[in-house]
Amino acid sequence: MVDFSMWDIVRNLLQAVRWTVLLSLIAFVGGGLIGLSLLVVRIARWRGAEMFVGAYVQLFQGTPLLMQLFLAYFGLALVGLNVSAWTAAALALTLYSSAYLTEIWRGCVNAVPKGQWEASSALALTLGEQLRHVIGPQALKVAVPPTVGFGVQIIKGTALASVIGFVELTKAGTMIANATFRPFTVYACVALMYFVLCFPVSYWARTLERKLHGHR
Repeated sequence: MVDFSMWDIVRNLLQAVRWTVLLSLIAFVGGGLIGLSLLVVRIARWRGAEMFVGAYVQLFQGTPLLMQLFLAYFGLALVGLNVSAWTAAALALTLYSSAYLTEIWRGCVNAVPKGQWEASSALALTLGEQLRHVIGPQALKVAVPPTVGFGVQIIKGTALASVIGFVELTKAGTMIANATFRPFTVYACVALMYFVLCFPVSYWARTLERKLHGHR
């Protein structure tokens, strides 16, 4: 047993928090960019796009994130691509996030009244102009709560990256608990840190939602 003071436990966990935050940001931003691209492809109704995006979404929504992490880490190694736990976790979480975000945003775009599409088409706007000037701003007001809510899920979902050896908050907590034999204290600190990470994001989302709807 290692004799850690409370400060030692907190200090080591805080060092791991930065990797949780960084992995969450990469997954959310990367997933958002891919998800937005898939959404535009789907809306444009290119030949085969609906089937491709639909299959992509079903693949990542229909399989556990844990399995996706295993496949990204061990599966790539089987085909000769040896990737680090960090790379595998970032890849798996990004693809997982993109599938959910594109579906969330598709629902938000579909929530915009059909008349708005018809009116913007009557003005001879291109698809990009329709999305940027007419549809996008209206869909954004609907998209804020579910998008940020999913962002909170990503932060908590990074805990699964511990199974492939990526040392984020949960993995660090497990290592410290095993070394100190103080699981209750350690995991209580871990839970508190997750709360500190997630609560401001949720609070900011509610504030932003009120501001957006206040300008309607």
